[in-house]
Amino acid sequence: MSIQMIDRPGVGVALAALAMLACSPGDSGVAFARSAPVKKVEALPTASAPGVMLRFVLAPSEQAARYRVRERLVGYDLPNDAVGETKSVSGTIAFDSSGNVIPRESKFVVDAATFVSDKNRRDGYVRGRLLDAEQYPSIVLIPTKVRGVALPLPTSGSRAIEVTGDLTVRGVTRPTTWKGTAQFKDGRIAGSATTAFTFDDFQIEQPRVPVLLSVADTIQLEIDFNLIPQR
Repeated sequence: MSIQMIDRPGVGVALAALAMLACSPGDSGVAFARSAPVKKVEALPTASAPGVMLRFVLAPSEQAARYRVRERLVGYDLPNDAVGETKSVSGTIAFDSSGNVIPRESKFVVDAATFVSDKNRRDGYVRGRLLDAEQYPSIVLIPTKVRGVALPLPTSGSRAIEVTGDLTVRGVTRPTTWKGTAQFKDGRIAGSATTAFTFDDFQIEQPRVPVLLSVADTIQLEIDFNLIPQR
């Protein structure tokens, strides 16, 4: 399967994506739930379709999406990465007999309300202010091309891959490129891929709060995947 993911600093699952930053490590103000209720991710196509030569789906509970943003908090000498992760990810990717991705049969979906970091208040800020998960519950990636592998797929080993696709966050869609690696074993494809974009790319206001000295403008979105063939 051609799955690739490249890094494109102005665009952007994942993933979802962008949440990041906002609260003081020691702030005990407004309390947010440590982890949001997991919502049912929208259904993805499963039946065979005309023209589909090969289809892969994400294995249940064997994938994750995360955001990563560099921040510097008041009271801390050094900057650190704000990282939020969710396992509420579903998806499928289909290929034709020439090894080309079939976009209308391919989609990856991340539940925007389920990112969890090491700070409860950051999680609430990300879900409510940055991603507006109540109005835009899903982060969606439609893959359009994969480079680095071709049919027939390898039966073993690892390959560098690059995937291009349209990413939708908060109702805004932008082309993205993801770079990563894929491992082939027993008919499965496991690996990870990363892309990057700015807050402005998806019309998200960069966080400005008293406890935050600085926030990098670049958001990194990552996905870990374990794809299994669908018969």
